[in-house]
Amino acid sequence: MTDHHLVVVGGGFAGLQLVNDLKGVPIKITLIDRRNHHLFQPLLYQVATTLLATSEIAWPIRSLYRDRPEVQTLLGEVVAVDRLAKKVVLSSGENISNDTLVLATGATHAYFGRDDWEHVAPGLKTLEDATTIRRRVLLAFELAERARSEEEKEALLTFAIVGAGPTGVELAGIIAELAHRTLPAEFRAIDTRKTKVLLVEAGSRILSTFDEKLSKYAQQSLAKRGVNVLLGKPVTECTGDGVTVAENFIPCKTIIWAAGVKASPAARWLDVDADRAGRAIVDENLTVLSDPAVFVIGDTASVIQMGKHVPGIAPAAKQQGAYVAKVIKNRLVNKQPPSPFRYRHQGSLATIGNNSAIIDFGKLKLRGWLAWWVWGFAHIYFLIGTRRRFAVAWSWLWISISGQHSARLITQRETIRDAT
Repeated sequence: MTDHHLVVVGGGFAGLQLVNDLKGVPIKITLIDRRNHHLFQPLLYQVATTLLATSEIAWPIRSLYRDRPEVQTLLGEVVAVDRLAKKVVLSSGENISNDTLVLATGATHAYFGRDDWEHVAPGLKTLEDATTIRRRVLLAFELAERARSEEEKEALLTFAIVGAGPTGVELAGIIAELAHRTLPAEFRAIDTRKTKVLLVEAGSRILSTFDEKLSKYAQQSLAKRGVNVLLGKPVTECTGDGVTVAENFIPCKTIIWAAGVKASPAARWLDVDADRAGRAIVDENLTVLSDPAVFVIGDTASVIQMGKHVPGIAPAAKQQGAYVAKVIKNRLVNKQPPSPFRYRHQGSLATIGNNSAIIDFGKLKLRGWLAWWVWGFAHIYFLIGTRRRFAVAWSWLWISISGQHSARLITQRETIRDAT
């Protein structure tokens, strides 16, 4: 093993792909993350909507590298980077030295200047977010069962999802199915089929990155599930009592934010230029422009190709991690770097609900139950470990047959004031 020390900050798709592809390379690797688990974010909404348990989409990072003695995993939060001294600074005050640094620190919710909305309209990026949303959704039905007035009951049975990208569409479809298919027989004072699910989008159509025909199909599929799609109407206010869409106030006790993201503070740590979303601007080799020993990859990197941003999705992050591994390998043996990074788009997928999805592979476009099966197989394939693949496949099969969601536990008590 050489003395070269690589520090990777972030255990998401980009960071793990990088570390995985450096297996067998004689260097020391330190992987730092503020959480002890890797999260399969594409299925996070299924935890939020009671389809899957947290353990089915997350894995302890240490367990992934138990057979890699050159990899040390540290649980810690990076708060600064000293590029001149080649150190990262943890919130504990500890400094971690490096020869090469890779920042793969991801992104979080963007409220477009209204961060005060976060406590009433949580976003969906972490397991904590997912369990918070799941708790609020389930508590809304529980509180509606005890509501004393029709107005209170109606507000509790109204759910607003802000943003009609894949996450917003997936959340809206599953919440509607939960209310209309799973819960009706379990309550006595309320009819959960009267639940209103609103999907609010400021743009002219949902799933704007998909083909227009697929977008139209998705909207029709949502309508069949009882979702009311509000297009061309931005949200102007979110409170504990409801949401204001354009100038129309809608009483609503559960609001979920799926409208935008912002990058981690990596660009600020490095003191480099960033785009409007806070993503660090990198060169064709994914290094910051003034320091070839510092890479930024994944959702926190601004990568432009053919005039467009490389999307912040798992395949793009994995490709960037694999590319940086090649660059590092070449440097260690004094070889020329590989050709500039090129993102290869492998298609776009979104599920709308049970037996309904859309897939855009360019010339090949699928929708309906066939797309749903392809979507399911694709996601199961990328899960880590046979046991989890089997568990998720069984959960989906059971839900498809019975209509019963298996993860409907409220695991933390909240007062009525906190819940609403």
